[in-house]
Amino acid sequence: MKLLVCIIDNLYADEVEIQLKKLEYRMTELASSGGFWKKGNTTFLFGVEDTDLDSLSEALQAVCLNVEKRKQRSSKQAHRYTSFLLDAKDAALFMNI
Repeated sequence: MKLLVCIIDNLYADEVEIQLKKLEYRMTELASSGGFWKKGNTTFLFGVEDTDLDSLSEALQAVCLNVEKRKQRSSKQAHRYTSFLLDAKDAALFMNI
């Protein structure tokens, strides 16, 4: 099991949530602003099996490209999102109540 932390521009956030829920990916959404990209963005936490990583990556890319096509806008940044992949076996409990 892996944890994918995906920081994505707000331009794509709503559609990512809608489309990936339809594909039955489990996620938690954290709204934030400033800091990482110095503008509004949303952080998604995905719990995903190792075998599903490629399909999740492809789905994220497809959603972003579809948003750009529909809104006739292209990304002004080199990347549409930044993601970090963590192995769930490396997770540490901070509080065990």
